[in-house]
Amino acid sequence: MANKDSISKERTAELMREFGKNEHDSGSAEVQVAILSERIRNLTEHLKVHKKDNHTRRGLMMLIGKRRGLLKYIKDRDIDNYRALIKKLGIRDNI
Repeated sequence: MANKDSISKERTAELMREFGKNEHDSGSAEVQVAILSERIRNLTEHLKVHKKDNHTRRGLMMLIGKRRGLLKYIKDRDIDNYRALIKKLGIRDNI
């Protein structure tokens, strides 16, 4: 079952070290986008197997909207940081 724990604590800590200002930085927009991207990837894989799981599909759409808002915030503040982040995460620039 895909839920909020679809990403392990170890993976979350790894993303915080990679994208945060320090190893305890979980609140910056870059870290939040990285964590959301990992959860989105996990839910996408889940939905490839369970095509009729519409509850999870709705949750996925909500996560995508949340990530989109954070990416817009980052883009408005620092375009170079935004470009580096989406390149590092491997997501498209559709904002």
